[in-house]
Amino acid sequence: MIQNNLICLSPEVREALANNRPIVAMESTIISHGMPYPQNVETALNCQRICRENGAVPATCAVIGGKLCAGLTDEQIDYLGREGHRVTKASRRDLPMLIAKKMDGATTVAATMIVAAAAGIRVFATGGIGGVHRGAETTMDISADLEELAETPVCVVCAGAKSILDLNLTMEYLETKGVPVIGFGTDELPAFYTRQSGIPVPWRSDDPKEIADAINASKTLGYPGGMLVVNPIPEQYSMDANVINKAIDEAIEQAKEQGIKGKETTPFLLAKIKDITGGSSLDANIQLVYNNVRLAAKIASNL
Repeated sequence: MIQNNLICLSPEVREALANNRPIVAMESTIISHGMPYPQNVETALNCQRICRENGAVPATCAVIGGKLCAGLTDEQIDYLGREGHRVTKASRRDLPMLIAKKMDGATTVAATMIVAAAAGIRVFATGGIGGVHRGAETTMDISADLEELAETPVCVVCAGAKSILDLNLTMEYLETKGVPVIGFGTDELPAFYTRQSGIPVPWRSDDPKEIADAINASKTLGYPGGMLVVNPIPEQYSMDANVINKAIDEAIEQAKEQGIKGKETTPFLLAKIKDITGGSSLDANIQLVYNNVRLAAKIASNL
C-alpha cells in the first residue's frame, strides 16, 4: 500500500472517492510526449470535459514535485504541455527516483495504473497501450505496460496497442500473463489508427455494464492484475490501412537509421508518422482518445 503522504488528490477526486462516484484516470505522457503543443493541452482539457459530460470525474495523473497526483489543475496540464519532452517520461522504474528527487514526471500507461490503483480508481482511459515492439526477439523491447496489466487491478480502455508494434506478439504476451482482453463492439483487436487488425480477441461485449460486471468479478476472484478493453476508433476517423502502414514502415526505418531506442522510440515514431501523413494521424489519435474516454466513463458509472 502506498503511503498517503506520497499521494496528492484534487478536491474533486477526493470528494468523488468519498462519495463513491465514478472516476476515470487519464495519463499525462500523451500531453508531454504524445502530441505537440497546443493540441496536447486542448486534447487533455477536452478529455476532462467529455468525461464529465458522460457522468464521471476525470483524474489526469502525473508526478508533480515528487508526489503521485490524481487530478491535475488546468495550470498543471498546461505546464506539462509546454514543457513537453523536458518532463521525464515516467514508467514504473522511474517513480522511486522522481519521488526521491521531488521531480516532475508525465506518467505512461504503467505509471498511471500505479497512481490510479493507489488512489482507489479502477478505470483508466488512454489512446493505445505499449506492447511488444517489432524485432523484440533481438532487442527485447517490450513495454512495461504489459507487465503492469498483469499486476495492477485497473481496467484500461484503449484503441488497442499502438500499430507501430508487433500486434500478434503483444496479444500472445497478454494471453501468457492472463490479462482479460475484451473487444467493445468488436471481435478483433483494433490497430489504433484503424478499426481492424485481423487478430481475434478472446471476448466481445457490447454493453458497458457487462464490462463493469466483469471488473467486479475479477476483483471477487482475487485476480491481482487488470483488464484491457479495446475500443475501435470511430469509423469516420479511421485511417486507410495501406496509408498508415506505409507511414509506420517508413518511420520505423528512420528510427533504425538514427539509432532511436528505448522509451524515446514511441514518441519519435508517432511524430514521424504525423509528419508523413500530413497531420491526419494526429487528428485520428485525438478522436480515438475522446472515444475511449466516453466508454471509460460509462463503464465507471456502472461499477
